Amino acid sequence: MAVGHHYFYEEVLPFVATVTAECTTVCLTILYKAAVVKGLSYHVFMAYSYAISALLTLPLAYFCHRKTPLPPFTLGVFGRFFLLGVIGFVSQSCGYKGIELSNPTMSSAMSNLNPATTFFLAILFRYIINFYPFFSH
Repeated sequence: MAVGHHYFYEEVLPFVATVTAECTTVCLTILYKAAVVKGLSYHVFMAYSYAISALLTLPLAYFCHRKTPLPPFTLGVFGRFFLLGVIGFVSQSCGYKGIELSNPTMSSAMSNLNPATTFFLAILFRYIINFYPFFSH
């Protein structure tokens, strides 16, 4: 693999994906607030957003992974998918309800607290010691 390809996949692509995800989140919160002001229920908005994301990601997943075999679909795998779906649905539902009661700027500011909260919890539960030895005694 050439040096340019390595740099692209290791440095540029994750950066572009992160910026795209943040811009999408900000755009969705602004669209959601505009829709709520006009009277749309957040359940309907969530259904629309799930339908649009499924229409966009399912063909992409098919074209990217069409040559790899599917893993066995067991009850444990189904349970994990279900649990991840429930957690995502509840967090998105709480977030949209919060935006309905406040504004999109507050939502963007709160989402920027996620890395700091994750770091604080890592220190609290002492997981950071495994990654940075200089924090250990």
